[in-house]
Amino acid sequence: MSGRIPRQFIDDLLVRVDIVDLIDSRVPLKKSGANYVARCPFHTEKTPSFSVNRTRQIYHCFGCGASGNAIGFLMEFNHLGFVEAVEDLANFAGVDVPREVGGGFSVPVSDKQGLVRLYDVLADVARFYAEQLRSSPEGRRAQEYLNKRGVGGEIAEEFMLGYAPDRWDGVLTRFSRAELSEAGLLVARDDGKIYDRFRGRLMFPIRDKRKRVIGFGARVLDDSLPKYLNSPETPVFSKGKELYGLCELLQRNSKPARILVVEGYMDVIALAQFGIAYAVAALGTATSKSQIDLLFRFTSELVFCFDGDNAGRQAAWKAVDASLPCLRDGRQIKIMLLPQGQDPDSLLRSDGVESFLERIGSAQVLSDYFFANIGSGADRATVEGRAQVLAAAKPALDKVPSGFFREMMFARLQALVAVPGVIDLGEKRSTLKGGRGDASAVKDSVRLSLPRKVIALLVQHPGLAILLERQGVELEALDFSGIAVLKDVLRVIALEKPENSAILLEAFRGSAQEKTVKALAALELGVPAGGEEAEFSGALQQLCRQTREQMLNRLIDKEGREGLAPDERELLRELLKEKL
Repeated sequence: MSGRIPRQFIDDLLVRVDIVDLIDSRVPLKKSGANYVARCPFHTEKTPSFSVNRTRQIYHCFGCGASGNAIGFLMEFNHLGFVEAVEDLANFAGVDVPREVGGGFSVPVSDKQGLVRLYDVLADVARFYAEQLRSSPEGRRAQEYLNKRGVGGEIAEEFMLGYAPDRWDGVLTRFSRAELSEAGLLVARDDGKIYDRFRGRLMFPIRDKRKRVIGFGARVLDDSLPKYLNSPETPVFSKGKELYGLCELLQRNSKPARILVVEGYMDVIALAQFGIAYAVAALGTATSKSQIDLLFRFTSELVFCFDGDNAGRQAAWKAVDASLPCLRDGRQIKIMLLPQGQDPDSLLRSDGVESFLERIGSAQVLSDYFFANIGSGADRATVEGRAQVLAAAKPALDKVPSGFFREMMFARLQALVAVPGVIDLGEKRSTLKGGRGDASAVKDSVRLSLPRKVIALLVQHPGLAILLERQGVELEALDFSGIAVLKDVLRVIALEKPENSAILLEAFRGSAQEKTVKALAALELGVPAGGEEAEFSGALQQLCRQTREQMLNRLIDKEGREGLAPDERELLRELLKEKL
């Protein structure tokens, strides 16, 4: 496998590429003051709220909150992972992507030969399985199973369904042993014997959004156990990040109105057979945040469809919990529980397609499902029961991103527990009054917070960090809400020496402070071009004076109440001297 992409290359790439040129090549931009604007490509809107700033090299949508640098844009716009986005950005810039190898050196790797061979062998094996289903005597048994389930040849071909021969060496004798092993298609016993992982099973190739086979699901044709087997984790396959049926769905419709998330491979196949071609399934595990984020790149509405038994309800609640961090404004999740003993296939056959579509349309919205089930068993008529609901709900709702949906969920919780004012939304509260999500609302909030203004200026213009040293500012002497963020930003600036906001944002990717730094980078501060240094210097001096005033007042108050220690008395004298 290829090594890591050097960090320095990523930083250089972000300097080399102008984000305005990159985005304009995909979304036509129009100059508006210091920024370039367009209707947001990530949500539906009538008036442009998507803004790109050439100086900071970032984009931000004041409607849906999407923001980031050039890499982040490609990840969202083209539905790519981080490495794929870096490769696409390098391709846009016309440069090869280097990789770190032993000893810290870098070599250009443009073809990633090891991975290419891995994809090739997986594709070859998928074709072999498909051929076995179509033409081998053994494959007739699998064909009979599919016919019994009502799956026609067209759907079988679209999903590349196949059959693994009931032999220990069905693929072992036909393909490279080393490549089969790396692809997860062989099993090694303790005595050294190696054999096919999949035998005598109906095969479901799993393809990524680039249509490449990355793994397999496999089902028995009788009642033996385990009913399903999946490929293990490999260099190209991770169960928690991929979804069965997504490739086929996107081939039919790249921007579906909604996506239905079901429990199994055969559910996806059965729905497609009935013309409901917007279903996907998790790969034998609970639906993960990564999978939900991936789906929201293609649609604004997800409907989770589960069996109505206890296992299905537990799976539904896990999906709700995994969804909460993904619920930005404009996204919707619904829960659809089927009657006990039914699955999508049986329900479609018994009630018909129209009835099933009506069930999808009337599925319960996540907010209603959440409050109907949170604190299950608690007596909400009592203070004790409402306290149980509050204790269960608040940590869950704390995961919801800033926005109107978060505020409304907390407002509903307050109404439910009938204890107004006890739930603090903290810094995640948005400007609900007046419903403004535009730049003017952001400016108002900035004027109210001097520390936030100082940190935002620093994030947007990393070169201003030198002014702290010039003005002799001692960080340890500063004390205000957000000092930890300021120290973090200064630490990264000292370490990375970023040339612009885009590189600074990249340094925070995946960190606890990423969302905060993104929000600060997107703030419209109203500072005229060329006036950033004077603005920052003045704000910094004001912040230092404010901190000293607060310290002076605390010391005076403490002296009157309990007296001061010698070092505190000396500090008080110094602060009073500054006042004279």
